[in-house]
Amino acid sequence: MPIKIPDQLPAHDILVREGVQVMDERTALRQDIRPLQIGLLNLMPNKIRTETQFARLIGASPLQVELTLVRIGSHAAKNTSEEHLIAFYQTWEEVKQRKFDGFIVTGAPVEKLDFEEVNYWDELTQIFDWTTTNVHSSFFICWGAMAAAWHFHRIPKYQLDKKAFGVFRHKNHAPASPYLTGFSDDFAIPVSRWTEVRSQDIRANPELELLMESEVTGPCMLAEQRANRLYMFNHIEYDSTSLKEEYDRDVATGVPIDVPHEYYPDDDPARPPLNRWRSHAHLLFGNWINQVYQTTTYDLNEIGKGRS
Repeated sequence: MPIKIPDQLPAHDILVREGVQVMDERTALRQDIRPLQIGLLNLMPNKIRTETQFARLIGASPLQVELTLVRIGSHAAKNTSEEHLIAFYQTWEEVKQRKFDGFIVTGAPVEKLDFEEVNYWDELTQIFDWTTTNVHSSFFICWGAMAAAWHFHRIPKYQLDKKAFGVFRHKNHAPASPYLTGFSDDFAIPVSRWTEVRSQDIRANPELELLMESEVTGPCMLAEQRANRLYMFNHIEYDSTSLKEEYDRDVATGVPIDVPHEYYPDDDPARPPLNRWRSHAHLLFGNWINQVYQTTTYDLNEIGKGRS
């Protein structure tokens, strides 16, 4: 089944050109099935690029998925037009009475700040708590994962001396996990962050299972079975050129930055980068969507009952 997104969303035409099946709203209304309800809280500055990245991965599922775009209401976006936000996004206040089968919280370019210094931290912590009762399965990405791990478990983040930047090999620590079905023993994932979490803090918490880890950049993904949460500290959703755009931007503005690790052929920025993570990105999100489908209730109103 295809993904259902608004017909006029910029991601719509991009995904159609890529061969992703996209369902128009009229067709969706004719189908007598309940689509999975997935929410995307988009904290990234370039919202159009980010919503396209996640819609691409979610839309590859054989299940029908309805994607709802959500934004923070207490923070004014500077890099996305107000027209786009009004047309395609709802604030969390506008959706907080709803229930979702799955809910994704993206990263944000605020990782050097203490969590409590982020100007929308109060609203974000309310959203984290809301996912406990209104979301069947939550998926936190990069800074969003660090913020959630701090909020729920007081897992600290640590400032790095230099940016972890490039494509790094990761080990599969849990091949029996349903989220890693079909994964190789090791695989490449893009990393772009100034902070890290550390394995000793994670292993000290019996509620958290370390699924992926890099010898160079540390923990990558955690699972929390009881609360049905995933924490991904890196950017497996990135496009082929995402790291290139970050690198070119920093070079153009004079920010000291190394060539992204193992990204360009022969480490030559003049050559087109190779995407070596796309298949595992689709596999991870396909596994997550399948796990949500297998374990969620048919009646959305039953989601969250019995959780505290």
